[in-house]
Amino acid sequence: MRLPRFDDGGRLVGTEVRELNAPGPWQVPDGPIRSRVAFAAAHVVPQVGAENVPGAPAVVDWESTLAYRHQIWRHGLGVADAMDTAQRGMGLDWAATQELVRRSAAEAASVGGAIACGAGTDQIDPALVAGWEPGDPAALAAVTDAYREQVRVVQESGAQVIVMASRALAKVARSADDYARVYDAVLAEADRPVILHWLGTMFDPALAGYWGSDAVDTATATFLDVIKAHQDKVDGVKVSLLDAQHEIGLRRALAALDGSPVRLYTGDDFNYPELIAGDDQGHSDALLGIFAAVYPAASTALQAFDAGLQDDGVVSETAAVRGHAILASTEKLGRHIFTAPTYYYKTGVAFLSWLNGFQPGFQLVGGLHSGRSLAHLVELARLADDCGMLLAPDTAAARLQALLTVNGAHA
Repeated sequence: MRLPRFDDGGRLVGTEVRELNAPGPWQVPDGPIRSRVAFAAAHVVPQVGAENVPGAPAVVDWESTLAYRHQIWRHGLGVADAMDTAQRGMGLDWAATQELVRRSAAEAASVGGAIACGAGTDQIDPALVAGWEPGDPAALAAVTDAYREQVRVVQESGAQVIVMASRALAKVARSADDYARVYDAVLAEADRPVILHWLGTMFDPALAGYWGSDAVDTATATFLDVIKAHQDKVDGVKVSLLDAQHEIGLRRALAALDGSPVRLYTGDDFNYPELIAGDDQGHSDALLGIFAAVYPAASTALQAFDAGLQDDGVVSETAAVRGHAILASTEKLGRHIFTAPTYYYKTGVAFLSWLNGFQPGFQLVGGLHSGRSLAHLVELARLADDCGMLLAPDTAAARLQALLTVNGAHA
């Protein structure tokens, strides 16, 4: 494979001749994974000839989209669906989201796979939200009703609910009390414990000041108050702030709570190896977009943890080191896919899916596949090859060569 080299201005400055590696020694588990709970947040594949352009309703290739989820379940991971990875609020409209939730939940039930789906407020017209004033009671009621509608859709499908962060709530909430009132009402609707999602501004700038403050410590205190008030309704929290020390502190605060346990599902696509491996005071479980890209490696790492799982629930040191090493082998790829501007990480997930032959075209709904440069994608292919994540090297080579030719960068 001849790969181009680019300078900082995007000019071709050389060529690398590379023999692609064989895939990593990835393993499919022969039973449930026991040492960690792990979800991969999967993306959506569009129909290649549809009007999947900015502002157009999403037209989904259901066969490819659902087949990808079956690959994740086959490797022993759960699927987190209808999340930001699936372009909620960034191309995937509410009509397509409802169908995605119902179809994915039905497929999960058919194979006994774990499924959790996002419930948010994105059916509210953004133009309406833009005109709201902070603290408007009618607007807060509209946010609450929107959440309730989406929670019902997810629950009726049979999936676990993930209560997503809401752009509309971030716009209209005036204080921590406003967040508490909305979440009180939403969690009252839950018929089984939910996952609460705190998404940072690096993923969605519209969520600035979530939980009522730009100060992370203050926001965390409000977040913990909401959890304590509804602890029996909260299975866990997914935190996507890309701050490992903050996550460890929150994980320990959750472990110290009296009553039913509350999991910390890491959403840190930069520091996931160390957070999942954990320390002598505990570990994070996982609900990660990067796991949708590296699920064979993630599964193999979790199986390594399982191999050292002791009667007290602690993983032996040898097994922990091996599992961590497997996860760490994908860390450079994860950091590249999620590099700033982080909200374009979905482009990398879809690109790797295409290179590996899991979707017919390199596309995303809403035209978001244009969110990364050619140089970024070429480096992504290099890093994926380095860690054994090109699962079908011949297919990857042919597709990458075609991309380079179309973009005038054939070497």
